[in-house]
Amino acid sequence: MRHMWPIEWLVTPWSYTFFVHAALAAALVGLVGGVVGSYMVLRGMAFFGDALAHAILPGLAVAYILAGAQGEGLFWGGLIAALVAALFIARLSAGRRVGEDTAIGITFAGMFALGIAIISTGRTFAVDLTHILFGNVLAVGRDDLVRMAVVGGGVVLAVIWYYREFLILAFDPVLATTLRLPVGRLNDIFVILIALSVVVSLQTVGTALTLAMLITPAATAQLLATRLTTMMVVAVAVGLAAGLVGLYISFYFSVASGAAIVLTATLIFGGVWLWRGRG
Repeated sequence: MRHMWPIEWLVTPWSYTFFVHAALAAALVGLVGGVVGSYMVLRGMAFFGDALAHAILPGLAVAYILAGAQGEGLFWGGLIAALVAALFIARLSAGRRVGEDTAIGITFAGMFALGIAIISTGRTFAVDLTHILFGNVLAVGRDDLVRMAVVGGGVVLAVIWYYREFLILAFDPVLATTLRLPVGRLNDIFVILIALSVVVSLQTVGTALTLAMLITPAATAQLLATRLTTMMVVAVAVGLAAGLVGLYISFYFSVASGAAIVLTATLIFGGVWLWRGRG
């Protein structure tokens, strides 16, 4: 392999369409994950995000059986399963007879088991299941980007629209009730936004690593910021940086793209924690 100058090393991947598409997809995931993940970190909803990331498996399995490994089928199958799981958890825990963590555990286990059961009936899942679990951002096409942009853009706009309400819910749920905010409806909206965020991240990092892109950049930002808006901006920046660096690692060292992105985000968190977190 011939010697490459640093500038050539940086520029060469951008001559490939698949890399450009992958970079745009990673940027969308960084944007949506940073914005929604900031609220999730503040509200301690990491387990909820993990449950949704795994609860979409039956939707993906059914979509695969009906439409094959096409991005569109998997996207809509995952979206339907995520919305069903999110709303079921919200409704199950709304009456207080079942705790939210219990509702999440039941839904997570049940839907994940259903997905495994569906997969076990097939004989051709092996290769494509790897892409489902760990993502395949280098295979993102133009249509995939459009779907991600539409859904991701809608999520960001919804967060902006409900910024004040979500802020109050995150820091003082009692105050939200005192102000007569529609707490139940707002919680439903927020869990739907988490579900949409999970589906947006699906092809980039897969179901197994989606939670990391929702939580790790936001957790990093929490170590550096004292205001929610600043935290969101920093979280988005960390997500974007992790996505881009991870893609370069994947391109030059043949590492799975989703894993490379998540490991980069984790290393950034570790560096910030060593610098600021321990104090």
